[in-house]
Amino acid sequence: MELYTFFVNFFRQGGVFLYPIALVFAVGVAIAIERFIYLTKETIGNRSLWDDLVPYLQSGNFKAAVGRISDSSASIGTVLKYGMARIQSARRRDDIEKAMEEGMLEIIPRLEKRTHYLSTLANVGMLMGLLGTVIGLIGAFGAVATANPAEKASLLAASISVAMNNTASGLVVAITLLLANMFLETKTTRLIDSLEIASVKFLNAVTERAGGDGPAAPAPAPRGASPRMA
Repeated sequence: MELYTFFVNFFRQGGVFLYPIALVFAVGVAIAIERFIYLTKETIGNRSLWDDLVPYLQSGNFKAAVGRISDSSASIGTVLKYGMARIQSARRRDDIEKAMEEGMLEIIPRLEKRTHYLSTLANVGMLMGLLGTVIGLIGAFGAVATANPAEKASLLAASISVAMNNTASGLVVAITLLLANMFLETKTTRLIDSLEIASVKFLNAVTERAGGDGPAAPAPAPRGASPRMA
């Protein structure tokens, strides 16, 4: 109850600029939560799919691997679909690698989607807090200039309270959203690195089963594996 009273008084004393700052903060937090949930699901899905594929790749059972990939919507499955589709016609390892790079170009924008908004919202929140501070100080000096001597101290204290509340709000928004942005960018980078590592391991398995630089024996293309632009 005391915390609720504190926030109510804080907004009452902070002036109108606190409301758009709060809106920016709410939007940023919503984006951060959505991205965290999405990246976590992708990480879990990729790990599960890869654990299932490893025995098939080690034994050269690419038909079973194709079936498992076709049933998955994980990011790594999309990348490997491009490679599996290319195995039928490719004559070199580089051809399969380029096909999977095309799959990576489709996946990476999905993983990085909306994360960059957090840094923008952090800057906007901080600048709005600064603007509220300046407006509060302008009001403070304007009130003091025209007020009675007995009222100057109270008016000055109230206006400075408005200014400081805006400063504090802008800094809280900026710090929180910048930390969220840093965390999500790190999580995204790790996920992309894991996809690249899995791609290399897949290529190694294919070429080893073929006994050279060429692709493995032809395997049926998975459903929906024909390359497309994102």
